[in-house]
Amino acid sequence: MQNVGRLAWASAVTSVLPLAVGCSMRDKQPAFQFTLLDGSRHDSNSLRGRVTLVNFWATTCAICVAEMPEWVRLHQQLRPSGGFDILAVAMSYDPPARVAEFAETRRLPFGVVIDNTGAVAKAFGDVRATPSLFLLDPHGRIAHSYIGKVDVAAVRRDIGALSVKS
Repeated sequence: MQNVGRLAWASAVTSVLPLAVGCSMRDKQPAFQFTLLDGSRHDSNSLRGRVTLVNFWATTCAICVAEMPEWVRLHQQLRPSGGFDILAVAMSYDPPARVAEFAETRRLPFGVVIDNTGAVAKAFGDVRATPSLFLLDPHGRIAHSYIGKVDVAAVRRDIGALSVKS
């Protein structure tokens, strides 16, 4: 029973702290292809030239659903400058119809990907936990990563720092 308590505590701590990017992930330039809900096909090179927040999420993830309005607001505030974008990657286990309905009813203004093969998740180190977020610099390198509930103000500061450096 003591191990269960430790596991619960560790999960709680992980859900509020940024994920430390290990040496193997920091500065990695993930290469991947993706298809947006509108059917358009892209690859990771299309994200270069701006800071991009890649958000791995699921419609069954309570934190993801609760945070989505924050990402919508952030996108609406920063996107007009042309130097910022969000890519919401739905996990492979999330039913595509449910993802499409969620995106439509919430009027998500950014690209939504259904990662039905898990290829995008693999490109980012085999992501399994939601939400998992990766902040890419304008060169497409991973600058920051976060897992679980995040402080949106801290993410905004990280975005600002990357925008100034580039």
